[in-house]
Amino acid sequence: MIVFDLKCTTGHVFEAWFASSEAFKDQKARNLLSCPMCGASEVDKAVMAPNVPTKGNQRPEAGMNMVSDAPAASAEMKAMMTKIAAAQAEIIKNSQWVGRDFAQKARAMDAGEMDHALIHGQTSAD
Repeated sequence: MIVFDLKCTTGHVFEAWFASSEAFKDQKARNLLSCPMCGASEVDKAVMAPNVPTKGNQRPEAGMNMVSDAPAASAEMKAMMTKIAAAQAEIIKNSQWVGRDFAQKARAMDAGEMDHALIHGQTSAD
């Protein structure tokens, strides 16, 4: 897995994970990427520093501030994100964890081979 900072045309910067650099290029070419804050479909890699781990016994220098050039989330956006998180927690609470069998069970439900149920789990690119 590889993580990239992406930036939309309106200036929002967000993090996205991909199986590889090629997977990012493929999804971008197929127009599958969009900004989670505004929905803009024109996104590209943002300038980012490489993630180089530091020694465990080092502390950050005092006074170092992280500054983002992305606009701050509005109160409306924060309220919406809170509602989404609450809805997600409720769905997970009322669904069954099926682990790596998620794709198999979802396909079986779709094909009518098993009763529909609320499930969540893991999938892979395979």
